[in-house]
Amino acid sequence: MDMHKRAGREPQEGRLTVLGQPALTTLGIYAAFALVGAGVGWLVDVLADWLVTLPWAPLQGPAELVTSLPAPALPAAGAVVGLALGLVAQYEQLVVRLSDERVALTRKGRQQEFPRDAVATVFRDGGQLVLLGHDGGELTRQECDLDTGRLAEAFAEHGYAWADVDPHRDEFRRWVPGIPGLPEGANALLKARQESLEKKGSSDDDVEELREELARLGVVVRDEKRRQYWRALPEAGPAAG
Repeated sequence: MDMHKRAGREPQEGRLTVLGQPALTTLGIYAAFALVGAGVGWLVDVLADWLVTLPWAPLQGPAELVTSLPAPALPAAGAVVGLALGLVAQYEQLVVRLSDERVALTRKGRQQEFPRDAVATVFRDGGQLVLLGHDGGELTRQECDLDTGRLAEAFAEHGYAWADVDPHRDEFRRWVPGIPGLPEGANALLKARQESLEKKGSSDDDVEELREELARLGVVVRDEKRRQYWRALPEAGPAAG
């Protein structure tokens, strides 16, 4: 079989596991953004110095303004911008807090909590962490760059069932406008979501909100190369023709 679950060990009361990027990795991200930003600032400074020497060149006014600044100003400003981008990158990283009683996921300042008895299966789907409920629906699907082996081991240690692949992966069908078999209203939501997906990508807030709306209708959706694939839960209600 190409899918198997790792059974968790006996729960031990009071344990807490926190999974996030290691401190050294986070520091490396900040350093990389700062260095790139400083480098861009330095290049802008060099380009401005070159432009003002030409008898005619576009943007000479801005170039003269740049050359009037103190030498370290642009690299320093670039480093500050780089650090700000590093902060944004850290803000978007997923942090997982696991205990034998619940799972808490924090990303973009938003925390979601799920009691252990509500979580049937956990698995990694590409770059996303997925928690399934006992009805087969997705409790959540979060962008995740944490190590898969580390995740699997931690969830199993706390007694959760970890699957190497989505146990429902063969039930997904590609969505096309007007496809039959969906609950009433789902096609309209999928159409709106497809437009946002093509313009902004799968991590956009509108795309995620529409995923949640579809989940309320009993429709599970996953993305692959900006294409949508869906499956309906058995109790999803009357299908649209």
